[in-house]
Amino acid sequence: MTRVAVVGATGYAGAELVRILAGHPEVELSMLTSRQHSGVRFSDVYPAMTGRVDHKCETYSIDSISGKADFVFIALPHKLPMSLVPDLVNRGKRVVDLSADFRFLDPKLYEVHYQTHTAPELLKKSVYGLPEIYGERIKDAVIIGNPGCYPTSVLLPLIPLIHEDLIDTDTLIADSKSGASGAGRALSLSTHYCEVNGSFKAYKVAIHRHNPEMDDILTRETQKPVHITFVPHLVPMTRGMQTTLYTRLKKLVDLETLYDCFQNFYKNRPFIRIRTDGKPADTLHVKGTNFCDIGLHLDMENKRLILTSAIDNLVKGAAGQAVQNMNIMLGLDETAGLTAVPFPL
Repeated sequence: MTRVAVVGATGYAGAELVRILAGHPEVELSMLTSRQHSGVRFSDVYPAMTGRVDHKCETYSIDSISGKADFVFIALPHKLPMSLVPDLVNRGKRVVDLSADFRFLDPKLYEVHYQTHTAPELLKKSVYGLPEIYGERIKDAVIIGNPGCYPTSVLLPLIPLIHEDLIDTDTLIADSKSGASGAGRALSLSTHYCEVNGSFKAYKVAIHRHNPEMDDILTRETQKPVHITFVPHLVPMTRGMQTTLYTRLKKLVDLETLYDCFQNFYKNRPFIRIRTDGKPADTLHVKGTNFCDIGLHLDMENKRLILTSAIDNLVKGAAGQAVQNMNIMLGLDETAGLTAVPFPL
């Protein structure tokens, strides 16, 4: 059994990691850290976990975590992970970081949108953790930069089409909607109940920090500069993310050709489900799961392809994908701990 630690276990993504890892057949949940709840039982912070995860949260210590864990998940805000990862790597630990600190190859690009990077030399050792695209590199990685939730919902529908040179990447538009848990557990006026309930609004239009992350990966995949127009929205629900993508086709093809493109690209990828019934992807159908559902729609008159995707922002958009990455890194079944049957409602 691999001993795993979750650093930042009481945030939303951290708690979701704890939930998934507690049911994982191949790992032992050996250490949970929390700055705010040190000394408090995890089940006292999240009573739903009573009798399942009653570990006491601890203050982070490199010596303690080195002795108790073989593998480390970091679910902390940006900037903090880069201060911890060097010591963990030096102690021989493999790390999945859920922040943006290790998602970029170029430290200058990271610094434009976040802050000064204090461990830029480790970016060369980091792999962008989108398993369906970079699974072979993930196997041997020491550090995984777990993708953002919005980029996951945008990149998975686009990359198969880019590989087949079917779409014009100068015309990409992403219209995304997320539940309030995407903003994290910290108190914020914009996510108070009275601010969210009954409200549906765009925010950070064309300036969201996930935009450069998408651009970076799309540029790598196309080998030419790409800038996607990205508009995120906050919807009055707890979890779930739906993205609608608009792009022009380079040539007119039928839906059957497009379905074949996706089915071939994602063959044997257990968490990608293509809607071949003509219906759009729906957040209800992926709630609590690691699935990404993708729907395809052709607007023949405008030579435009409309794609829809749906993920659970806390699972495939964060903790589930992190566990999927760990499974690949440890040589385990990719689906281990992630096979919960979806809720029909």
